[in-house]
Amino acid sequence: MPKHIAVLPCDGAGKEVVPEAIKVLRAAGADFEFEEFDVNADAYLRTGVAIPDDTWKQIASADLAGVLLRLRFELDLYVNLRPARLYDDRLSPLRREDRRQVDLMIVRENTEGLYVGMGGRFKRGTDQEVAIQEDLNTYLGVTRIIEHAFGIAKREVVMIDKSNAMTFAGGLWQERWKAVAAAHPKVKTRHLLVDAAAMQLVKDPSQFDVIVTGNLFGDILSDLTAELVGGMGIAPSANINPSSGRGLFEPVHGTAPDIAGKGLVNPVGAILSAAMMVRHLGVPEMADAIEGAVESAIRARECTRDIGGELSTSQGGDAIVKRLRD
Repeated sequence: MPKHIAVLPCDGAGKEVVPEAIKVLRAAGADFEFEEFDVNADAYLRTGVAIPDDTWKQIASADLAGVLLRLRFELDLYVNLRPARLYDDRLSPLRREDRRQVDLMIVRENTEGLYVGMGGRFKRGTDQEVAIQEDLNTYLGVTRIIEHAFGIAKREVVMIDKSNAMTFAGGLWQERWKAVAAAHPKVKTRHLLVDAAAMQLVKDPSQFDVIVTGNLFGDILSDLTAELVGGMGIAPSANINPSSGRGLFEPVHGTAPDIAGKGLVNPVGAILSAAMMVRHLGVPEMADAIEGAVESAIRARECTRDIGGELSTSQGGDAIVKRLRD
């Protein structure tokens, strides 16, 4: 029976790149049923509701689903995977001698940290205002994200925190890190403070295999690694729950309102996110084929302007489809 995939192009650039990802999936032979939902800013302005209850029920019942924070939290998609792979040396802003093989994965905790929205503003709008944002970390949440990082590592896991300053949250991360690492003695490990990690990523990103960190640091560092391999236009992501099998797969560039609707948006981030989806669904050979077609098109400069080509969004998708069919 075909997998039922909920599709949410949402706003702006999403309406251009999501169809390209579906086009590539079909060219790769994916046997999926796609169902598109009207979840976007226009619908919200009409109704005042981000995701209507009936739409939520349909999305949640799909084999895979997508819209951001509600899906991450309510479907407990606690693993955020942000790969960074250098497909062509010319895409790197680093000096030529530093352009070694870059192929790393940031494993970001996705349902805790500062993004849970705990806190508030007291005496708002006055010169005595107090704003509090709380950083939530749990034994379960920290343990399971570190365990997932070890489960996908090829050679090393690097844990990143700011435990020298954030002593309470950092203390929990340090304790769980040491305990989980001890259960995986064959995997090399390192711990870096986030400021040192940022410097090392710029100095030599090829030294990293798997990085595991909390929600905020993962958000920041994954944008840095995306820029090191060609920019946000080619950055994919997966939000998954390994136990339930549910997932949300999305390019991380956002709606890109400054270039949306002009045929300039890079479809590669969405297409590589689709490749992550089929890998998650247990079809690694299809994911490999899509990634290979993307790499071939980039190296041939058959891509959009942001990564050195002259093609439109749809032409960029066509270039990848052609390689899958040849």
